[in-house]
Amino acid sequence: MPASKQSADRVKPDQGDNLARDAAIPLYHQIYLTLRDEIARGARPFGSPMPTEMELGEAYRVSRITARRALDELALRGYVERRRRLGTRVIYREPNKTIDAPVDQAVESLIAFGHNTDVKVLEVTTGPAEAAIAAKLGVSEDEPVVRAVRLRSTKGAPLGAIISHMRSGLGVRITPETLTGTPILSLLRETGMHIGGAVQTIEAMNADPELASMLQIEPRAAVLHVERRIENDDGATVLVTNAYYRADRYRLSLDMHETGQFTPEFG
Repeated sequence: MPASKQSADRVKPDQGDNLARDAAIPLYHQIYLTLRDEIARGARPFGSPMPTEMELGEAYRVSRITARRALDELALRGYVERRRRLGTRVIYREPNKTIDAPVDQAVESLIAFGHNTDVKVLEVTTGPAEAAIAAKLGVSEDEPVVRAVRLRSTKGAPLGAIISHMRSGLGVRITPETLTGTPILSLLRETGMHIGGAVQTIEAMNADPELASMLQIEPRAAVLHVERRIENDDGATVLVTNAYYRADRYRLSLDMHETGQFTPEFG
């Protein structure tokens, strides 16, 4: 693989605007938090190479010393391993513990949640997905997928930013108009598809300046990241949704009785 292509895969070319340069948090720690979140959610899987100090410095428009401190912090926290002449690689492994819950009840709760919040559709596009999303959908990187970005609000204030990637060719009519009035899970059901399963991951992370601006919170404030993979009856992943909710306005509640109910709640 040519060096330029390899670098592009390892770090986006210009991330400088994602740093809050006037904030009290040091720049190296902001870069550390961004890279840590990418590793924790699987965007940088176990064994994958990390950007070099030079690549990080160019991408974030910081000095090589600042980039080195960010990588050193990742190594100190056990996310990466740094070796002279071999570079830096991810050594963090995502925990594989799972909790089983009734799928049908969870889906009904999610659809109800979609109806009970206001939505503004920011983007609907079709094109190749980034490598991490393509892998989760089980498609090749050059295969087109539908990408939808929405902002959910309640009581006139932002609640969460929702980014969904869906396989193309499912017969689902995804437009700003359809998404404004109908949850995406309902649109899938309208095609006759039965949702056979789902995998959900919940984690805390820090909002970069772009996300913070959308949610009207301070840069690097805590948000709740919920990734949900929806499968059909054949076990194929048809939809990957990443939702980023304000930690001060959203919580998840799970009834642990025999007929447990998954319930998103907001305040």
